[in-house]
Amino acid sequence: MPLIWIILAVLALGAAGYVLGRKRAVSSAGGDIRILHSLPNYYGMNVFLTAVVPALLVLVVWLLVQPAVIQRQVTQLIPDNDIMESGELSLIMSDVRRVADGLDRALEQGALSREEARMIRSEFTNIRETLASIGVALGDDVNADVLAAAQRYRTLQTTGNTLMTAAVLILAALGLGYAYSRTHKDFRARNTVERAVLSILILASTIAILTTVGIVLSMVLETRDFFHLYPAREFFFGTEWIPSFEGGSHLGLLPLLWGTLYITFIALLVAVPVGLFSAIYLAEYAGRRMRGIAKPMIEVLAGIPTIVYGLFALITVGPMLRDYFAEPLGFGTSSSSVMTAGIVMGIMLIPFVSSLSDDIINAVPQSLRDGSYGLGATQSETVKQVILPAALPGIVGAILLAASRAIGETMIVVMGAGAAATLSLNPFEAMTTVTVKIVGQLTGDTDFSSPEALVAFALGLTLFAITLGLNILALFIVRKYREQYE
Repeated sequence: MPLIWIILAVLALGAAGYVLGRKRAVSSAGGDIRILHSLPNYYGMNVFLTAVVPALLVLVVWLLVQPAVIQRQVTQLIPDNDIMESGELSLIMSDVRRVADGLDRALEQGALSREEARMIRSEFTNIRETLASIGVALGDDVNADVLAAAQRYRTLQTTGNTLMTAAVLILAALGLGYAYSRTHKDFRARNTVERAVLSILILASTIAILTTVGIVLSMVLETRDFFHLYPAREFFFGTEWIPSFEGGSHLGLLPLLWGTLYITFIALLVAVPVGLFSAIYLAEYAGRRMRGIAKPMIEVLAGIPTIVYGLFALITVGPMLRDYFAEPLGFGTSSSSVMTAGIVMGIMLIPFVSSLSDDIINAVPQSLRDGSYGLGATQSETVKQVILPAALPGIVGAILLAASRAIGETMIVVMGAGAAATLSLNPFEAMTTVTVKIVGQLTGDTDFSSPEALVAFALGLTLFAITLGLNILALFIVRKYREQYE
């Protein structure tokens, strides 16, 4: 049974349980809901949660555990020499899954019988031809052992999916029956439902925390493997970025880090003044009609895809800066530059700074404005000396969000700044960022046991550390100014 059908079946059982539980509670009270301990909806919700939540939890755990169990059993069918020749077990397993999908398609279309699918080794050539006839081409490295592993993989997956469907539906039915049997007028359904909802909220927050921990641990573990293959000193203090999967790579972080910070700095120079000043105008000076027109138009910038900004940088901004500034001033002849990417990225960040700052300024209590006006201050003096200091913690948060967005941007940098990893102060020279090189090192035919591929995880961990440092700095500033105005 497809996964979506399983979920819909569980939800249907839960909905039926909701109706039955509510009806049973009202019947036990003789139709008088005033003598019920809880409202009728709580009784129905109790049956719904008892039927749905445990079944869905088992479904999620099963989906996480089953692939690992199947892979462990399937890999036992693959000879060790095949794994050594391929170099990567993950590559063989991808072939196994692809062939298993092809066998399923062949069985569904009638191109292959179940008896033929079981005779993998003896009918190896015929099965290759059959799969090729339905569009599943097997490479030369796919042998009879891989085909046999694919057959075992398909069998185990089918059996596992069947057992999962039965277990989930039976558990949902048992939960429905158990909750229904406990339903009566004196049952504390409200307390039970509230505890269940609280547990779900705690589980959701725990999942969010564990996801963050998992992301960090995955990067830390892969980064550790990278530093076993490549010296950490040369990575953090190296000034050259020359990756080569044939050996002799120079994987210095400094050129990439410099390009990232340089482009982010120029982007913030564009976005922060424009965004902040527009927010001040919209919040304090603009009339209602002007605000209703200008604010949505500014926020439209946030909905433009980054690829469009990249095309704008490549076709318009880059050539314009080259023709009117870089070449006349002798700074270079390239249309791809730090200035191009920084300006276009700054335009992209304007709505982030403007919208958030506008909301923050509007959240400043009106009593502060009235007190300033009562002391004889003008509107400009009130904005400068009262409103902006009071809104500073939120404005710092908006700038931090813009900086994080700029640090993680890739497409604009690829099309606007180029891919050259250099250390230079010339803003009209092509440079690149950490995110661009992460994409470059993980795309194409890469060997994940080589330092040239694992360096992407070290770069990702570096970006994480930079973002964490920005958060700590912003928190320090926020606390300092909050103490002054509280």
